Amino acid sequence: MVGKGFQINNSFKTIAFLLLFCLVNSCYSFTGSSLSPEMKTVKINTFPNNAANNLPSLSQDFTVALQNRFLQRTTLKGSVDKPDLLIEGEISDYSITPTSVGTATTTNQGNIIQALQNKLTITIKVHYENKIDPTLSFDRTYSDEAVFNSDLDLNTIETAQVKIVTERIINKIYNDIVANW
Repeated sequence: MVGKGFQINNSFKTIAFLLLFCLVNSCYSFTGSSLSPEMKTVKINTFPNNAANNLPSLSQDFTVALQNRFLQRTTLKGSVDKPDLLIEGEISDYSITPTSVGTATTTNQGNIIQALQNKLTITIKVHYENKIDPTLSFDRTYSDEAVFNSDLDLNTIETAQVKIVTERIINKIYNDIVANW
């Protein structure tokens, strides 16, 4: 007698859990994407580097990384003609500026002001068109930065710092479009 009651109780719990799981799963997509099922294609045009200062490979590196993000983390397919989503824009600013200064004393010239840290800033303008739901389309500017010690050789660390900054910008763009946060 006691064994049968225990079986019924466990069966009830299992069925209740499965029903709850199905209900939650129907309300929320575990992919984290808010893209509608009608969206099948994306086109990401090259982002030209129109910044006064620039890293020659930035345009290509940024564009390829953004394309990879969308093609690898969504079910969207690349398209040349009439895409459901169009992403394009430009790299509008690339700058390295001192962020904190100190003084270094020399015997011949007195005190010299010297940068202790530098900041790399990249700004990217994005035009996004959603052909399925045009109310979600936008034009936005994204910017991010990385701070590094000025005593480091810029030629050695610039590529790594650029990758950090562009990855953050790509995350912001992706979240604004796919996660619709």
